[in-house]
Amino acid sequence: MGERYALAEGLRAYGLIAGMWVRSSMTYRTSFVITVFGNLIVTALDFVAILLMFSQVDSLGGWSLAEVAFLYGLSATAFGIADLVLGSMDVLGGRIRDGSFDTLLVRPAPVLAQVGADHFALRRLGRITQGVAVLGYALVTVDVDWSAPKALLVPVMVVSGAAIFSALFVAGAAFQIFAQDAAEVQNAFTYGGTTLLQYPPTVFGKDLVRGVTFMLPLAFVNWVPAAYVLGRPYPIDLPEWTAFASPLVAVACCALAGLAWRAGLRSYRSTGS
Repeated sequence: MGERYALAEGLRAYGLIAGMWVRSSMTYRTSFVITVFGNLIVTALDFVAILLMFSQVDSLGGWSLAEVAFLYGLSATAFGIADLVLGSMDVLGGRIRDGSFDTLLVRPAPVLAQVGADHFALRRLGRITQGVAVLGYALVTVDVDWSAPKALLVPVMVVSGAAIFSALFVAGAAFQIFAQDAAEVQNAFTYGGTTLLQYPPTVFGKDLVRGVTFMLPLAFVNWVPAAYVLGRPYPIDLPEWTAFASPLVAVACCALAGLAWRAGLRSYRSTGS
């Protein structure tokens, strides 16, 4: 009962803080629209780079343009959702340095909700829009013998991928508490991770693929389940059931991120101590 109450309070606090930032950003609506459009254009350049590659080659690591677009759309959409919800957690390092993090600790609201909603930015909807657009293109053009399990895996990958990336944001924020900043390290795994997943696993060495599969399981955002959907062999041997393991991996990642966050809070020492 206590955990449910804490969760409800956390969601309520997150909603109130995020709503405050949304109202603030909507004060100048023209500026908001321009910012969202600019964010959409900037993120679209990533896929433009892939299109330029395919203007010179017929396949990338043995994968067609439609198949790479499928990977890209899944990764960009999942990451976009996580970035919208928790992308502002990289400001935690700045709050620790200037001492304002102490203010969050004494407020009657969960600290994670306060940090997650801090500087909530609707402009990040541009990334999600672009990812959904590429994913829609891929679903229309990719050559797949669709079945019920394969069709079900598409939304499962998006939701599970968003949860995995969200766990990375939380774990990265916990690391910032230990390291007294290091936002760049967090960004290397979050923004760097989604860029990695936008390309086929076959273009990378097997050691990297193993690391992204077993150590930092980003492969379950799209690589592993997408290989099943597309009928592609995965570069390393995995049981067939692992294609459906993304929700379990997401739950495990969120649980570990929660433990890391609590450990970070317990280890925190105020700048005035």
